[in-house]
Amino acid sequence: MSGHSKWAQIRRAKSVNDARRGQLFTRLGREIAVAVREGGSGDPAANPRLRMAIQRARDANMPLENIERTIKRALGGVEGTNLEEVTYEGYGPGGTAILIEAMTENRNRTVAEIRNAFSRNGGSLGETGSVSWIFEPRGVIELALDGHDPDEVSLEAIDLGAEDAEPSEDQTLTVYTTPANLEKVRQALLERNYKILKAESTMVPKTRVELHDARTAHQLMRLVEKLEDLDDVQNVYSNADIPDELVASYE
Repeated sequence: MSGHSKWAQIRRAKSVNDARRGQLFTRLGREIAVAVREGGSGDPAANPRLRMAIQRARDANMPLENIERTIKRALGGVEGTNLEEVTYEGYGPGGTAILIEAMTENRNRTVAEIRNAFSRNGGSLGETGSVSWIFEPRGVIELALDGHDPDEVSLEAIDLGAEDAEPSEDQTLTVYTTPANLEKVRQALLERNYKILKAESTMVPKTRVELHDARTAHQLMRLVEKLEDLDDVQNVYSNADIPDELVASYE
């Protein structure tokens, strides 16, 4: 997932630096509201899903007052009551698999928008179960190595409960955990004074499809971009592995 994850970081940086900030905060607010509803509590200490949702919101520089207001409205039954979580599956250019997580109060609208994005960008919406088996839920923690030996930090992370770790050329280490152990490992790494850049529960592909053709890679990136731009879509996952040079050449 190396190419895709780097591309996702580029997309995330763009979304924070342009007019998408409002859309991003809306998505994070939905996530917080549903976490309160599903967890039955507005206390992050007693609601692990809410704790992670708040952490993601803070990582995106969402103002604290926005977070607190969303929690209060959710506790009062105002926010998130009509939202339901829906997963869609499909195929992208080059035989890639795409998994989409959405929150919506209108399934008909959401599926129509997603189907349209696929058909206009070289993909197709699939049946339930068509590609979900390719992905597995994982906790992902990205930390700054800051001169530490990646092998030593990897072993330390595994001792703390992580399943695996993978260093990158940009002096970061990606630590993989089970979703249940994500918060425990994140907190343990923080206590050892490691700088956590990102921590989230995500879907990681078991197999990857390498895209070396620029046209196919760019078409796939455009499809994911269009899907991410839809208001009801929370997350888009792909098993594409795209070389850095093709990521850099995408406009």
